[in-house]
Amino acid sequence: MFKFLKPAKRAKQKEEKATMDGSMKEFVGKSKGFTILRLISYFRHHKAATAGAILLAIVVNLATIAQPYIIKVIIDNYLTKGLYDFGLFLIFGLVYLGAILTGAGANYFQTILLTKLGQSIMHMLRTHLFSHIQKLGMGFFDRNSSGKILTRINSDIESLSDLFSSTLVVIVRDVLLIVGILVAMFSMNSTLAFWCMWSIPIVILYTFGYRFVARKNFKQVKAQLSKLNSFLAENIIGMKIVQIFGREEAKREEFHEMGEIYCKLSVREFMLNSLSNPMIIAISNVLIALLIALFASPVKLGLVEVGVIYAFTTYIRQLFNPIAELADQFSGIQSALISADRVFDIIDSEDFIEEFEGGIHITELAGDIEFKHVWFAYNEGENVLKDVSFKIGAKQRCAFVGETGSGKSTIIALLARFYDIQKGQIMIDGVDIRAYNLLDLRKCIAVVMQDVFLFSGDIRYNIKLNNDEITDDDIRETVSAFSGNGFIENLEDGFDHIVSERGSTFSAGERQLVAFARAVAFKPSILVLDEATANIDTETEIALQNALDTVAHTHTVIIIAHRIATVVNADQIFVLSNGEIVEYGTHTQLYERSGIYANLYEMSIGKNEMED
Repeated sequence: MFKFLKPAKRAKQKEEKATMDGSMKEFVGKSKGFTILRLISYFRHHKAATAGAILLAIVVNLATIAQPYIIKVIIDNYLTKGLYDFGLFLIFGLVYLGAILTGAGANYFQTILLTKLGQSIMHMLRTHLFSHIQKLGMGFFDRNSSGKILTRINSDIESLSDLFSSTLVVIVRDVLLIVGILVAMFSMNSTLAFWCMWSIPIVILYTFGYRFVARKNFKQVKAQLSKLNSFLAENIIGMKIVQIFGREEAKREEFHEMGEIYCKLSVREFMLNSLSNPMIIAISNVLIALLIALFASPVKLGLVEVGVIYAFTTYIRQLFNPIAELADQFSGIQSALISADRVFDIIDSEDFIEEFEGGIHITELAGDIEFKHVWFAYNEGENVLKDVSFKIGAKQRCAFVGETGSGKSTIIALLARFYDIQKGQIMIDGVDIRAYNLLDLRKCIAVVMQDVFLFSGDIRYNIKLNNDEITDDDIRETVSAFSGNGFIENLEDGFDHIVSERGSTFSAGERQLVAFARAVAFKPSILVLDEATANIDTETEIALQNALDTVAHTHTVIIIAHRIATVVNADQIFVLSNGEIVEYGTHTQLYERSGIYANLYEMSIGKNEMED
């Protein structure tokens, strides 16, 4: 009946099997055989552009193959026979020039077309990946750092750029060029053509041997780059902590060591790549030298035409150029295939995918909440909630208190279905929350957290979050209710004031006011305050408490707090300890029992007196 996330055990087993190749540990072991076909399938969305690029590649090839043949005809049909016709030579010259210009023009337009084609596919793939990431549950983000995820979206997608912009069509062009050259060689002299074939197996064996070694090193390069990105993202976000504790030098050393490993791997990759093209060019030069040495006598005897020898020396270079280019493309192909596997690891992930389709569609809830014998663990065998049961009536103001790690915030995460429980049932308005449409359920629940996250943009955007249903009048009314109007009016641009990254130029109280306004502006049925007043001043807290008195009449309000003073007016207070509800009741009832709550309250009073 209900769609559950797959057990954590499966993810753990996959993690144990993962190798340090830079891929996300949860998503390994899938077949890589069809990766290239899967990448090629993206061209089906741009059939006309793809066909145009291939057609232009054929034109470039024909122009390239025609040039030596024109010279061959001039040498064998005219020069060696002593025929000198200026007008005829002029025509041949113009044809030769036309072949050059046609090839150059076709190559130019092919480059433009491929760039547009590649960027269109990259845009589509990047958007697809970002859209998919938004559908993944919190378990995925718990297990993967932001740096790794950013590497997938930015670095790995960018690694596919050359593949879509040039590599695949270049491969088609080079294969067609090789076929065309072989046809031209065999049409002129099959004996010479067969003689030239002996070097091709050597080139192929060398190429595949190089590919095996280079691919292994490239995996290590990508893995180390992922570590560097993770380290950078984490330390930039936590720069204030680094500076407070004076750990700049230690962090610099750590980054230096990681960068040194990446530097060595990158140098090794460059050295491996640099071996490819020179070796193949060397083989082609040796073949040309042997051709001239071995067939000089047959030329003298008239068994082989001079123009044919000239054409063959040119065709040999033209033959090995695309072979060398194909070998040179292996680094790009390997980069693309590894990056593609890493991107597809996320796109194909199902362990944490959330179901946003189906379910009961709702626009609002009454807000009656019930937990029935709920058990939950983030990791198998490590229960965070143990047989938790409670009821919250619609439009009630309830609170959860307890020591750090007792499971308070987990209850909110489960209520919004960021995670699914292992046992028990969570009901809202008498219906299991797994029966509701997930998007509709979350629209009915707004959470204000202690660590407020503000996006880049202005204050209006941070409240509306691009929701056109929220008007400017709604914003002003909401902000005014939380006594935030004065703060915003004092800003130079008011609601158009630009917010710096994470709202770093605002105080904790100011950020919290914006977060409260955002939550209420979305008109949720259930409003959750998760330690939301922990970092604000007393004046702001009083203003917010007064606003909550108004909101509580139209919303079910859940408060999670360490500061007991913020919950004394709650209709119900639940005390958690070690994942279990050990006490519940009103403030007066709990205080009179002289239990855990009473001790917390006494400690809170003592702390407040010391602060005063």
